[in-house]
Amino acid sequence: MSAPDTVAGAAAALAAKECSSVELVRRALEAIEADPTLGAFVSVRAEAALAEADAADARRAAGDAGPLTGVPVAVKDLFCARGTRTTAGSRMLADWVAPYDAAVVERLRTAGAVLVGKTNLDEFAMGSSGENSHFGPTLNPWDRTRVPGGSSSGSAAAVAAGLVPGTLGTDTGGSIRQPAAFCGLTGVKPTYGRVSRWGMIAFASSLDQAGPLGHGAEDVALLLQAIAGFDERDSTSVEAPVDDYPAACGAPVEGLRVGIPEALLEQLDPAVAGAVAEVRAVLEDAGVRCVPVRLDHVEAGIGAYYVLAPAEASTNLSRFDGVRFGHRCADPASIDDLYRRSRAEGFGAEVKRRILTGTYALSAGYHDAYYRRAQRVRRRIRDAFAAAFSEVDAILTPTTPTAAFPLGEKTDDPVAMYLQDVFTIPANLAGIPGLSLPAGFAGALPLGAQLLGPHFAEARLLALAGAFQRATDHHRRRPGDAS
Repeated sequence: MSAPDTVAGAAAALAAKECSSVELVRRALEAIEADPTLGAFVSVRAEAALAEADAADARRAAGDAGPLTGVPVAVKDLFCARGTRTTAGSRMLADWVAPYDAAVVERLRTAGAVLVGKTNLDEFAMGSSGENSHFGPTLNPWDRTRVPGGSSSGSAAAVAAGLVPGTLGTDTGGSIRQPAAFCGLTGVKPTYGRVSRWGMIAFASSLDQAGPLGHGAEDVALLLQAIAGFDERDSTSVEAPVDDYPAACGAPVEGLRVGIPEALLEQLDPAVAGAVAEVRAVLEDAGVRCVPVRLDHVEAGIGAYYVLAPAEASTNLSRFDGVRFGHRCADPASIDDLYRRSRAEGFGAEVKRRILTGTYALSAGYHDAYYRRAQRVRRRIRDAFAAAFSEVDAILTPTTPTAAFPLGEKTDDPVAMYLQDVFTIPANLAGIPGLSLPAGFAGALPLGAQLLGPHFAEARLLALAGAFQRATDHHRRRPGDAS
């Protein structure tokens, strides 16, 4: 039997005793070892993963198994994992071993999932292409001359290439949804506060959120079910009931109203427009009513984001100073020299760019002109979504303005790179959930469509995604299948 390449498929095969967790994990480890040039993994936990798989098989034999028991997964190398190197894709933390598990890693372990390894990412989650890692770029399994998206590049590539059935990433301005779109996957950015950020290395604390990537809605629902919920260790965690996400994937959608922000969708790439149109048509066939909706101010989202996120990064990354942990320069002449050279050597170009931008925005004389004004824009965007969701149940947009672009095409033009996030950033600024699902192809390259919902409406988005995926097969396509 070939190894199931979906979370739901692996869980079903284990429950039916068609395979063991040890067999699934061994196949995953062999696949990772056989494809080193993909750049999907920073660290692989071969010995530990096999031991965890053996324990999972024992749990199943004893009748003590949950939906994820024995399923191999990986997590973005922004999450701490006890006894495992945790690098954030940076030279600054290249050799740091975490002494504890992040909350989401704890919950995956409790659910019985087997952690195979840590996936590559743009350094400190700053990037939209997967090219900014200290450990080298990640490639797109659909076309290895193109980017997989970022910053959760390794998490997306690992699933698309069939190395593991599901992964966790983080999303600060689209870093789950954009690579999901570029790699033909389903990815969820939950509501801010839905999933604990404890043990996740911070980029922009008011925007960061952890979430799952998988092939279909059922895959991400199973992972989200395991990691969602209140955590008293995270001051931004929200104590609210957690829905039954796997059940939501099969829930009826007839009568739901989905808004189409037509003004935002003008001058789309024809292939992207066609993908959105297909999602609309399929949902309408399922009984959904698609209507125009107005979204004021969201076009200012990129400008606000690239003030607020760097400002928070400037503050969060100040802890990496060569004194307590992380990279330290050799033979510093003074404390100032220690700070300057440790940070100059430890951080890459994009991280330095954002620290400088954020420090400038927070400096005396510019705080009101930039940071405070960006916060006002953020509030207006949040209010615009609230107004829209008083009229509709969800909103449909593209995930990205184009399919995956060639490696190196935008590295010398940061603004062009930042514009890739035009459709994803508003959700982070508003704190609402977003889901990207495979929606077609531009030639041989996957395209994604995005569903946005009001706070804590993840189940509704999964219901809509499930309805679309029952009627289409885009999420079942694999690299090499597209024509």
